[in-house]
Amino acid sequence: MASVFNPIDNQAMVDRIEKLTPQTQALWGKMSVNQMFVHSTKAIEVAYGKIELKVLFIFRLLGRLLKNKVIVKGNLDKNSPTAKEFVITDQPDFEVSKKDLIQAFRKFAQEGPSCIKLHKHPFWGPLTIEEWDMLMWKHLDHHLRQFGV
Repeated sequence: MASVFNPIDNQAMVDRIEKLTPQTQALWGKMSVNQMFVHSTKAIEVAYGKIELKVLFIFRLLGRLLKNKVIVKGNLDKNSPTAKEFVITDQPDFEVSKKDLIQAFRKFAQEGPSCIKLHKHPFWGPLTIEEWDMLMWKHLDHHLRQFGV
């Protein structure tokens, strides 16, 4: 599997982001491309310890039960629920939000695993660096596929 920490793989993901335009429409879901950029940046910022998620106990249990099935062996499903902190209701500036996402994603390749500051995800539970790698890759890939790239 590709790795967020591998500079070549990381750049391939950035190249996909660069293909998006303000007119790009989602193939599923409700987000605009601008909202997806901010949503994805916030998910990355959880790994960097910049955003704290509040997850109810029942969902923490559910996340731990699904962790191996989704992160290691599977993929994220279309229209999966998301944390309220990741729901974007305004229309952020396209260029700014795209630049922010690219900058956040490139940090994985620039700094390597040391950029991950959170080792116990609020929903998924304890994650190894390899699991963080898979989760960050699969999450962004999921949303880029949502927008056809």
